[in-house]
Amino acid sequence: MRPVRHASIAGTGGYLPERIVDNEEVCAGIDSTDEWIVRRSGIRRRRFAGPQESLAVMGHAAGTKALAAAGIPVERVDCVIATTMSHLRQAPALATRIAHLLGGGAQQAAGFDVNAGCAGFCYALGLARDLVAAGSAEHVLVVGVERMSDIVDRHDRTSAFLFGDGAGAVVVSPSDIPGIAPVVWGSDSDHGDAIAQPHGWGRLRDDPDAGYPYLRMQGPTVFRWAVTRMREVALAALAAARVDVADLVAFVPHQANERITDALVQALGLPPDVLVARDVTELGNTAAASVPLALDRLVSRAPEAGGGPALLLGFGAGLLYAGQVVRLP
Repeated sequence: MRPVRHASIAGTGGYLPERIVDNEEVCAGIDSTDEWIVRRSGIRRRRFAGPQESLAVMGHAAGTKALAAAGIPVERVDCVIATTMSHLRQAPALATRIAHLLGGGAQQAAGFDVNAGCAGFCYALGLARDLVAAGSAEHVLVVGVERMSDIVDRHDRTSAFLFGDGAGAVVVSPSDIPGIAPVVWGSDSDHGDAIAQPHGWGRLRDDPDAGYPYLRMQGPTVFRWAVTRMREVALAALAAARVDVADLVAFVPHQANERITDALVQALGLPPDVLVARDVTELGNTAAASVPLALDRLVSRAPEAGGGPALLLGFGAGLLYAGQVVRLP
């Protein structure tokens, strides 16, 4: 009988664009103020990628750091999963571009993209866990990367101040103990238009005056959904891992809005000693890059938490959600 095979996060990495954009700069394009943005979201600044900081370049940088942290050479990467909602090209898959930049044996690795909005990283991490646990892959590189500045209208007062760019990555490898619990995922697709493009790219072909299909968001709807529905998802993820709230060392929610994070911390009754990722203040909402970036920064800031259980929680466009408990590397 084949021994049970488990998967764990072996290393994390992140990349932030060089350009820092504060609220004052954002307010130049919308009717708002720094005080209003901070009160509504907690966001004070974010990063915007420059012309040379493509999705592939940022994903490669984050992935390289994750591989180095895990001590895994590129030639041992069997699969690359990229998750993003801001890739403007249908082909080739972004994952293959990242693999190409990694070089070495990674250029022959399997690669595919996942678009599950801001829940994308937790979706991709669940897939990577299953690939490794099943023996279909030995080492999987999961990269969440976004250039939200490409798809958000800088004159839209409801969303222009929320989003930023960046990349985060993890390496998923075999382990002797379960390091990644089963993912709890799903959708509330009745509200699928709460975060959506108004029309597809094909309409620009047929109607040049249709306008660029910038992402639009119904902020109040999403906020109410997140602060009510995500408590249930978080508790289900803890139950799937057989972990109690009191056992957690860290909570890494999607960095959507500081008020949402505060509401979830209170709703879950997290003990005061649990580390809570709050990168949204400095980085804004980086969509699919949000959770891996916050995870990498938390691991860097608090190495003493290594080996402890952390609750990851992603939610957003779809409306999709996913969460799982992981052992911090």
